[in-house]
Amino acid sequence: MKNEKLPLDPIALSLGPIEIYWYGLIIAAAVLIGLLIAIKESEKRGLNKEIFMDLILLAVPISIVTARIYYVLFEWSYYSKNPEQIIQIWNGGIAIHGALIGALVTTYFFSRAKKVSFWKIVDIAAPSLILSQAIGRWGNFMNKEAFGGNVSRGFLENLMLPDFIINQMYIDGVYHHPTFLYESLWDVTGFLFLLFLRRTHIRHGEMFLSYLIWYSFGRFFIEGMRTDSLMLFDEIRMAQLMSLVLILGSVIIMIIRRKRGYAAYQDS
Repeated sequence: MKNEKLPLDPIALSLGPIEIYWYGLIIAAAVLIGLLIAIKESEKRGLNKEIFMDLILLAVPISIVTARIYYVLFEWSYYSKNPEQIIQIWNGGIAIHGALIGALVTTYFFSRAKKVSFWKIVDIAAPSLILSQAIGRWGNFMNKEAFGGNVSRGFLENLMLPDFIINQMYIDGVYHHPTFLYESLWDVTGFLFLLFLRRTHIRHGEMFLSYLIWYSFGRFFIEGMRTDSLMLFDEIRMAQLMSLVLILGSVIIMIIRRKRGYAAYQDS
């Protein structure tokens, strides 16, 4: 078939028995870039940059664990029969919503311990989070994960995609929607939107809540195109359910915070 090539190797480097996967390297790069952006913004806001350095040391490992637990729980029919694979996160299988739960719980208790506003921390972190998610989706690309339904090669070529993406979407003898790319582009757009919001007279807490709404809105529709969704009762896509909960919850929290006077305006 025209321009068809072998898929990309998910292993970036082999050092004897040690194999370093692109998935891990891309996730690490996403975390580092997000951290640098958050530190730069925290200094502008008069927040000690050590706050994010300390937080990341706690939030990242906890988020990885909760993301894996979340994923394994909804794929228990498989992992109950293959328990040795539960810890093999280098093969993929971590859920963003699970990571978000772990990160928020960690940040809440961290902010209380450090006597720093929880909302200030998450507002600063919001653009970093969505950009990190955009980058992290390319780890799924390398592992041939987070793809959508069947399409023709011609469909992908009409999207003006480079051959390395088209070829990587050739899975089990069929081409697939590059839903990882759709979500990555949606997240990059969300990152730019949040940077714009940051320059406006936005209320405390609403940068982070806007991130949740933006990400969840796009994720809801993109998830409907995927073929590897985590399912609840074999009928409900968990990511779509979580997206609806996060959108509704964020809007309700915005309204309550405004009515109770908790959402003062930030300096523009």
